[in-house]
Amino acid sequence: SPGLSSAGAVFILLKSALGAGLLSFPWAFGRAGGAVPALLVELGSLVFLVSGLAVLGYAAALSAQPTYQGVVRAVCGAAVGKLCEVCFLLNLFMISVALLRVVGDQLEKLCDSLYPNGTLSGAPQLPPWYVDQRFTLSALCVLVIFPLSVPREIGFQKYSSILGTLAACYLTLVVILKYYLPAESLHLTEPLQPSRSSSWTSIFSVIPTICFGFQCHEACVAIYSSMRNQSFSHWVTVSVLSMLICLLIYSLTGLYGYLTFGEAVASDVLMSYPGNDPLVIVARLLFGVSIVTIYPIVVLLGRSVVKDLWAAPKRGAVAVSEAHERRGRVALTVTWMAATLGIALFVPDIGKVIELIGGISAFFIFIFPGKSRLCLVCVTGTRSLGPRKKAALIAWGVLSVLGGAFVCGQSAALAVLGLLR
Repeated sequence: SPGLSSAGAVFILLKSALGAGLLSFPWAFGRAGGAVPALLVELGSLVFLVSGLAVLGYAAALSAQPTYQGVVRAVCGAAVGKLCEVCFLLNLFMISVALLRVVGDQLEKLCDSLYPNGTLSGAPQLPPWYVDQRFTLSALCVLVIFPLSVPREIGFQKYSSILGTLAACYLTLVVILKYYLPAESLHLTEPLQPSRSSSWTSIFSVIPTICFGFQCHEACVAIYSSMRNQSFSHWVTVSVLSMLICLLIYSLTGLYGYLTFGEAVASDVLMSYPGNDPLVIVARLLFGVSIVTIYPIVVLLGRSVVKDLWAAPKRGAVAVSEAHERRGRVALTVTWMAATLGIALFVPDIGKVIELIGGISAFFIFIFPGKSRLCLVCVTGTRSLGPRKKAALIAWGVLSVLGGAFVCGQSAALAVLGLLR
């Protein structure tokens, strides 16, 4: 039964958005040609992000469906719903792999700072077996991530989501603090050069990164269904508040990281700082914790999609017992984690996969919400909507679908070109 408080909903929505994209925002600011173009892209994208969250909450209330894919199926039809389920499952699986890969990289860099790969004489020294990434990431999955991923209700994640949000805020504070430190501590031997002038190409190239950073739409329906107060105005308030907090955290991290390193900033901003800096080591550790708290939410959503696909040909079947449901939930969680962990351990570079995820995310941020908006206008009719409001909603829905198609195509093209290089 719904029982999630407003504060819990805000924190879970925040943690669905605050993820690996936070590390890439300083690089996105530099690629866009400076702080002003990047901030304008953020604000423009935020309009579509908030409107998408609002229409998904409204559609969830009308359809009484507890999942994203269920809402799309009920509002847009079975064919679009099936496409949504397949895309949703693929997107969630790739996100899970990317999250574990990011956590593994943070663990590897943390262990490297604790156990330097060398001796005083310069001879190579093998690190202990227990700091190997394959062991540390596997142990983390078994001891920490798996217990957080097994529970059935998303409301359980509000406690870990609070911890993850605080960890992301600490990373932002470190980036701001390092900006005001002397340049010598960051090994900046030359003064920063002003950024090159921005172009439409450079501005559009960072839209997938920004959209991936703010991505939380897959979880919004499950969050809305778990809330105590499910009024539309209250949901809009929760959505706007969450997105404004995300905007503040992302903008401060991107701005100060870009001002510190200029266009030389790495795509992972923590890679631009010295590895032996205590503040950076703590930030790396806490950011790993922040990513860990997102993974259980993704697993929960993935389980719901798999169950819907499995139950589709068995409509009208007898409800399963509590014990059978728990066994199935645990088995599905183990299978999901084993598959994503196996891929994450053997994929050397997940950066190109993240670019593809940014393109797939456009389906859930722009295309499916835009299509749902168009279908809702047709279902509602003109009895409750005036002709001007109906025309405005139709135009906005068409614009969302076209914008999503553009972002998806551009992101996929950039990822393919990057792989070919």
